Amino acid sequence: MKKKGAPKKHASLRAQNALEGYIFLLPWLAGLLVFTLFPFLYSIFLSFSEVQMSPTGIKTRFVGLQWYKEAFTLDTTFTLSLLDTMKFVLLSTPMIVVVALLLALLLNGKFRGRGFFRAVFFFPVLIISGPVIQELLSTDTVAVIRPENYLIYDFVASLPTVLSAPLMYIFDNIVLIMWFSGVQVVLFLAGLQKIGYPIKEAAAIDGASVWQMFWKIYLPFLRPLILLNTIYTLVQLSAFSSNEVNKEIVNKMTLVGKTYGYSSALAWIYFVCMLAVLGVAFLLLRERKESRR
Repeated sequence: MKKKGAPKKHASLRAQNALEGYIFLLPWLAGLLVFTLFPFLYSIFLSFSEVQMSPTGIKTRFVGLQWYKEAFTLDTTFTLSLLDTMKFVLLSTPMIVVVALLLALLLNGKFRGRGFFRAVFFFPVLIISGPVIQELLSTDTVAVIRPENYLIYDFVASLPTVLSAPLMYIFDNIVLIMWFSGVQVVLFLAGLQKIGYPIKEAAAIDGASVWQMFWKIYLPFLRPLILLNTIYTLVQLSAFSSNEVNKEIVNKMTLVGKTYGYSSALAWIYFVCMLAVLGVAFLLLRERKESRR
């Protein structure tokens, strides 16, 4: 017979864990409400308004969807910048997640200097910033290997586009991909260390190869982290200050007759596009519960 107090005890434990979680979230929630929520909502209002700066303060006039229409009909650079940025985000995200997973698998092994190499791969996260990455991009440092100097590029270029495009992208942006993969490597490492040794030992005794262990043990355990790292990478790259759309938004904040209002509309168009990408990524990578008959 089950004890009557067991469900109540379980419920109180869940409530206590939830309370502790909310306490840890409290500083972030306070910062969100004080510093982020008002600008977030105010930018929506500005995207539908014509803003005028006067000695008496900010004056606004409602213009409806005018800025949104102009972004797609009159602006000759925004659409191209949006497409370039979406291409950058969509191509870079899977590359970064896959590279982070491979690095985590390598760094999870036992070898001399493991702690040093873990620190090396995480070090770029400590110094990452918009100006640093912008300097790398402006000096073409991210293109460590140049296509015209190596025969392997001719071979890769001769492959079908489906195969050659991602490989060429990796070769041309290897520094950038490594630079953005530090946090993801740490998260994957944490997930790998949660896999119990008895599970791996039992699989080895049953004759499972490394490849089989990867597909049958590691990957299922890491699936929630793959989703988490994908979402994190999408947000990280979309908020990257040096991508084309963000530069476009900043440069057009002070346009004559379109002060703040037009750039707010551009920002919300970009936000909706990225929200759609995040939704698709979540639907594709989320865990699906098997239906029970």
